[in-house]
Amino acid sequence: MAVPGSDQLGLYISIPFCRSKCTYCNFASGVFPAHEHARYVQRLIAEMRQARTWSESLGAHLPEAVDTIYLGGGTPSLLESEFVDQLFHAIRTEFSLSPESEITVECAPGQLSDDTLAAFVRAGVNRISLGVQSFIDSEARQSGRLHTRQIVLNDLVRLRSAGIRNLNLDLIAGLPGQTFASWVESVSTLISTGVPHASVYMLEVDDESRLGRELLSGGARYHADVVPTDDTIARMYEYAIEAFNDAGLVQYEISNFARSGHESSHNLRYWQRRPYLGLGLDASSMLRESTSLAESDESAYVLRSTTADDLNGYIAGSQPSETAWLSPDRQHEEAWFLGLRLNEGVSIAALRREFGHHRLARSLEIVTRLAARGLLTSAGPVVRLTPQGRLLSNDVFQEFLEQAGAEHASAAR
Repeated sequence: MAVPGSDQLGLYISIPFCRSKCTYCNFASGVFPAHEHARYVQRLIAEMRQARTWSESLGAHLPEAVDTIYLGGGTPSLLESEFVDQLFHAIRTEFSLSPESEITVECAPGQLSDDTLAAFVRAGVNRISLGVQSFIDSEARQSGRLHTRQIVLNDLVRLRSAGIRNLNLDLIAGLPGQTFASWVESVSTLISTGVPHASVYMLEVDDESRLGRELLSGGARYHADVVPTDDTIARMYEYAIEAFNDAGLVQYEISNFARSGHESSHNLRYWQRRPYLGLGLDASSMLRESTSLAESDESAYVLRSTTADDLNGYIAGSQPSETAWLSPDRQHEEAWFLGLRLNEGVSIAALRREFGHHRLARSLEIVTRLAARGLLTSAGPVVRLTPQGRLLSNDVFQEFLEQAGAEHASAAR
């Protein structure tokens, strides 16, 4: 069946350049020479120009109308103004972009020159996300950040003076040296800035970051010995939810809070499984089969494309993308774990229409089990995470992933 919003596209553009690599970062980004910027942007533009041919060859539908753009990283604000101009000229050449489109750029505080800011304004950028992580200077410094609280506040003044008032600030709960009291100060400072959007992430511990590897090995480098306990991090997260909600920054997704009308349109398309095209290093796409715009039970197969994370290989064009068509069972799985991220939850009726009663019945057994554990609420036609379920969301999502794995194994037999 047709999926709402299938003929509007989001663009995600990865800019992997950083001035320094944060200890907790597990993204495909790094410190590269500035002369690589020109080569990288030209490769991005070439990939953009090839996207329609690429999608058609696979039978995937690539909408022409773009309603959200997101430049992530890395630190996109490190791009020189001429490359910003080139990139957005190419976007407007290849796609139809309305004046109402949401255009977001991630910036590191203190790393946005006047020329680049002016180029963003020319390009129509109307939303900026600042990776603050902490308003406590010592915590930011220990994590590899190069800014201070005052630099953040100064940047907010500059951005608002330039006409960009749709602003997001990121915080991380669980940074080395962070205490509950210092977290309260960071949350209070964010609220006092009056920004209409905030994001809160709990520190991820995995072997994809230097700090994560040190924590897993029980070492003390990168101040791993002064990372807060899991219980303290959970308290920090719960405090942020309450404080932001009281201040009018209402939680609408596990990690995201906004004043009414300022929810991130681009990120919502991920959780609502609407089409997006990823360009650049380690960027993914989600497109639908060309026939998915017609009425059909199982034609809206999802396509993912992931580009390798080697910069030189990407620039040289020697790192081919990987593509995979997701089966209806896998789409059903994604509908659950992406939809449950949203506070509005998952509509049972919508899933029944898209995937049929048989698939839904198996998932509702999981819902009943998780509701008994206090992780989901299923009163009425909508399933939602409980407050405890948000803290243990990865455990909840794993239940649906394991169901899909069991179904695939059964089908293979």
